[in-house]
This record gives sequence, C-alpha cells and structure tokens, in this order.
Amino acid sequence: MGSQSMSKNSQLLSRIAAGDGHGENSSYFDGWKAYDSNPFHPVSNPGGVIQMGLAENLLCLDLIKEWIKEHPEASICTEEGLNYFEAVANFQDYHGLPSFRQALARFMGKARGGRVSFNPDRIVMSGGGTGAQETLAFCLADPGDAFLVPTPYYPAFDRDFCWRPYQSIAIVLTISSSPKLHSSPLMRMPEKTTLESKVCL
Repeated sequence: MGSQSMSKNSQLLSRIAAGDGHGENSSYFDGWKAYDSNPFHPVSNPGGVIQMGLAENLLCLDLIKEWIKEHPEASICTEEGLNYFEAVANFQDYHGLPSFRQALARFMGKARGGRVSFNPDRIVMSGGGTGAQETLAFCLADPGDAFLVPTPYYPAFDRDFCWRPYQSIAIVLTISSSPKLHSSPLMRMPEKTTLESKVCL
C-alpha cells in the first residue's frame, strides 16, 4: 500500500523533483546531519562537529549591524528609509538594481586601489552563489556538457551545476596546493570525458 502511494506521488512530480540530483543523499548532507546532531561549541561541546561546508560569511555581521544603526536611511524597514520601499519592492532591471550596480562598481574599483575601473552596465547581480552558478551553467553550456572543476572543490557544485541545468562536472585532481589551474591536469583528463561533452573552463 505504501509503495503504491509513493509510486503515484512520484508520477505526479517532474523528473527533476523526483530525482536525487538535489544532493540530499550525498556526503555533503551527511556532514550537515552530523553537525545538526552534534554541533561544536568551544565550551559546552568542544568535541562536536565543526560546520565547514556552509557558504555563509559570518565574519562581518557585527560591522554590518553597526553600520545599519548609523545609517537607518539605508534600510526600507526603517522610518528614515521607508520612502524607498516602492522603488525596491517592485520588479527591477533583471541585471540588478542600477544604483546598486553603480555602487558595487565604485567599491570594486576602490578595492583594487583605483588601478581598475568597472563598468556597472557589465555587472549582473544574482541572489546568491547558487543562482550565479546556475545562471552561468544555463548561459554557457547545453545539457550534457561539463565544467572542469579542480579539487578540492565546494561539494554543492554537484547540485548547483547538475540538478536543474542538466550539466555535469568533470573533476580535475590537482596535486599542488596552489589554487591556480594549470594546463597539465587538464591534459590528463580522461579522453572519454572530453569526447562526450563540451568542456567549459
């Protein structure tokens, strides 16, 4: 009875939704489950699991909180910034809010010591790294193509490049600790991989 019910439910879902490309059954999520059941704490649980697989930047939250306190007009959730609510809440330029892209271009130029200028019209914003990776996958490759990914790599690439865009990743084993991708590992890629897929760098 139970198996028949699950079979009917799976027929209602798309191939993507019913498949396992979401990565929930991968070692990446095994690590998540281990962390959830035994999280590290420097005092109460020093022998616990440290979460190192989450792409979150927690190092600057205190600075951001302080800046928001000093600049309440920058938030649409404050009385000072409420006038900007309609401008932000409705549909925007699909490349990203123009004023934000201009500010980002100035910031990137400043971060490079003024040696490089960035054109805001050449900047496309994305709602996070996963969205950016999927956008690149959809725009640069066709289903069945592959992206070369040097090791070690972020394990969520298996999901982000493969689940919805239907591309694949070809793992390049690198011996050096240098993050630079040299041509020699690429030359050792299995011939079968390069013949069956268009390989994107």
